[in-house]
Amino acid sequence: MSVVAVPAIQGKLPRRLVFFHGLGSVAYGVKDNGFSTFLLLYCNQVLGMDARLVSLALMVALVIDGVIDPLVGYLSDRTVTNWGKRLPWLYLAPVPLGIVWSVLWSQTVAPGFWGLVGLAVAVRVLVSCCEVPSVALVPELTRDYDERTTLMRYRYLFGWGGGLFIAFLAYAWFLRGGMLSPSGYRNFGICGAVMMVVAVLVSALAQHRYVAVRPPPNKNPFRLGTAFAELRECFSHRAFLILLVGGGLAYASQGITFSMSNYLYLFIWRFTPGDLTVYPVVLFLSVVACFFLMPGWHSRWGKRDTAVVTAVLGMVFWVIPFLLRAAGWWPTEGTPASTWGIFAFFFVCNIFSVAAMISASSMMADVVEASEEQTGRRAEGVFFAGNFFMQKCATGLGIFVTGQLIALSGLPDKARPGAVDPAVVDRLAMTYVGVVTVLAVLIAMVLRHFPITRADHEARLAALAAARINPDAEGMHP
Repeated sequence: MSVVAVPAIQGKLPRRLVFFHGLGSVAYGVKDNGFSTFLLLYCNQVLGMDARLVSLALMVALVIDGVIDPLVGYLSDRTVTNWGKRLPWLYLAPVPLGIVWSVLWSQTVAPGFWGLVGLAVAVRVLVSCCEVPSVALVPELTRDYDERTTLMRYRYLFGWGGGLFIAFLAYAWFLRGGMLSPSGYRNFGICGAVMMVVAVLVSALAQHRYVAVRPPPNKNPFRLGTAFAELRECFSHRAFLILLVGGGLAYASQGITFSMSNYLYLFIWRFTPGDLTVYPVVLFLSVVACFFLMPGWHSRWGKRDTAVVTAVLGMVFWVIPFLLRAAGWWPTEGTPASTWGIFAFFFVCNIFSVAAMISASSMMADVVEASEEQTGRRAEGVFFAGNFFMQKCATGLGIFVTGQLIALSGLPDKARPGAVDPAVVDRLAMTYVGVVTVLAVLIAMVLRHFPITRADHEARLAALAAARINPDAEGMHP
């Protein structure tokens, strides 16, 4: 039976630890918001790159990153220092990440296809080196079914908060003179870089006394063949595969929505600069509402059923305004009635959408013990690296799909709101609605097959505890 580097904390986690653990996800939120919401618009409308070329470059970057991500998790699991497994990664990665992030948004001319690929790969790999070791601490810090959700709630609160805060600054300050300002995007990049570096380093320092425990030495030396064999064993776990597929569909939908968002807000809903400043605040308030609602939902329905129901409800509230608009029953776009109506629907939608994401992430932590029961090894880093890679691939796929939808709709490069053929805008809107509706239904259909419930998890913890006392107990691993 394997030994974990960080002793699990029994009962309620210290709130200080939970707070600063969650703070580390700000870096991922800033990256995700930049890549999903602004990067396609920046490269397409500011630097003049073809939308399809940009989306393809980001997809190629993800393929390259795909080989690296699981190895980051595997190497994180095998890191042995006096500061534990995860902290060395969290101390070394953020500064290079901040530098590369700033360079990405400071381009004066289009970097070209391979230049964009290189910058995207560098950002994604360095984000992995920050996020994977950080989130891998969740199943190490606690075995409790509900406390894992608590950690994930704080991670999502800070992740969304960081991403929406930088979006707020972009709309209210950096891009207040227009969405196509090169200097605005440069300042956006510099501010995001500072936020990333500070958040990861402060989070790591605040957790140091809890997690700086030297792990036992690895029984077997690192070999690439063994690494891939163990990765394959982890990735073949049924519960993990269900989460990968369901999560992949969810993050593809989110990737499409985020990368399409500025097009939706500008060309369909005719948001003003003031509306774009208010909107991130509305979304953050919805995340706060979800933060407080989640414990009751999980206590009553469990993680799986909460994820299934909220995935569908989030889609329903998101598409209603688009359907009412298509039927001619929505107020004129750009008026206060239209804008505040959108805010209301999207507020409710985002509560449910974030709840589905938090539930699925907390479910991933419970896969760790299910795998340990079968293999005798804990592989927190591997599982969360696989989950993280899925998120990036699916988000990248979403961005790629958005590029195709924009091109197929006939929306011209450097288009101006109000100067585009209404038929083009309608075609873009309804095609988008059809795609996200189908994805939401598929998400619910997949996640309902997740096999781990609260009772399963607690029984498994008891069996693993008994096996540690009696190593000769049968059935713990092949």
